[in-house]
Amino acid sequence: MAELAPHELRVLVAVAETGGFSAAAARLGLTQSAVSHSVRGSEAKVGAVLFERGRTGASPTPAGERAVGLARRILRMYEVLGAEARGAGRDAVEGVLRIAAFRSAALHLLPPALERLTARHPGIRPEVRVVRELGAGTAGEVAAGRADLGIATLNGTGPVPAEGGAAGLLTGVLREEAYALVHPAGHPDPKTLPLLDWDENCGSYTRDWWRAQDWIPRATVKAEDDGMVLTMVGRGLGMAILPELSLREATDAVDITGLGPSGPVRRVGYVTTPESAATLGVRALIRELRSETR
Repeated sequence: MAELAPHELRVLVAVAETGGFSAAAARLGLTQSAVSHSVRGSEAKVGAVLFERGRTGASPTPAGERAVGLARRILRMYEVLGAEARGAGRDAVEGVLRIAAFRSAALHLLPPALERLTARHPGIRPEVRVVRELGAGTAGEVAAGRADLGIATLNGTGPVPAEGGAAGLLTGVLREEAYALVHPAGHPDPKTLPLLDWDENCGSYTRDWWRAQDWIPRATVKAEDDGMVLTMVGRGLGMAILPELSLREATDAVDITGLGPSGPVRRVGYVTTPESAATLGVRALIRELRSETR
């Protein structure tokens, strides 16, 4: 197969992100016909249709989604090449480091690690985006080339089911944290309260345990995130089952009760690509994250 040139990769990414050939042309400073010609050439080289064309624009096919994700990752390597070369041999890390994390990890796990990382490497510029652990979640951001490293739940129902990697990704466990029952402070019988839940709390490792507990009712209230659930519990609106990172925001308005040795445990870890795992910035961040969780 003929190789795609960097400018062809940029065209694929622009079409996918703007939703059409004309919009991609405007972004790249090209003509619409030049973009169309480039996409047709890329499809011929790849041997697959990458975009569905329609009156409303262009959308990636499954082959196109994969190609665009890889294109972003390859272009990212071009971006970091200079910083990698300059830092080689002198333990210097510089440039942008793109991180995706779910909310409680972004609040509690990342900041101390980033504080140490930027103190050791003043030239590094972390960019952190909070991504909900639904669907592809943070791992999907890494696979699609939008993040260099993600903080993810590794034993959920998403695309990274276990340490070692899936879909071309590399993973590693950073911490294991137990779930606990959280309920309004001083409540005499919290197990009689309604159950509060949030969409991201949907790992099979949790649900299987829940289904085996006859005292846990079906959730009657769902909130946007775990922080909202914790606030609602503190207001006396129900009980919830939350992991340790979420409970770091607990106030005196709630009590926390352990679920015992058979209770569910969540594995939190990092997700990255093989090529990003070899870069100085990602390696340095993983070291700091591991240091934080020892």
